[in-house]
Amino acid sequence: MLSAKQVESYITAHLPCDLIEVRGDDGTHFEALIVSPAFEGKRMVQQHQLVYAALGDRMKQEIHALSMTTYSPLQWKEKNKT
Repeated sequence: MLSAKQVESYITAHLPCDLIEVRGDDGTHFEALIVSPAFEGKRMVQQHQLVYAALGDRMKQEIHALSMTTYSPLQWKEKNKT
C-alpha cells in the first residue's frame, strides 16, 4: 500500500512543484493539490496528463484513483488574491 507521502514524492521527482498536498489513507485512493510552473499555459487536461506521466505505471498498478486540482503559479496567485 502506498502512502500519500510516497505519491507526493513520485510526483515531485518528475515534476517541479511550488506546492503539493496529497491526501489519502486507504493506500489506493488519493486527492492532490498541485501548483507547478510546468502547468503554465496548459489546459487542465494537459496539466493532469503531466501528473499522470510523472506517476507512470503506478497509475495502472498501485494507484486506483487520483482526484487532483492543478494550478500554474499564476492561476494559484489569482485564486488566492485577498
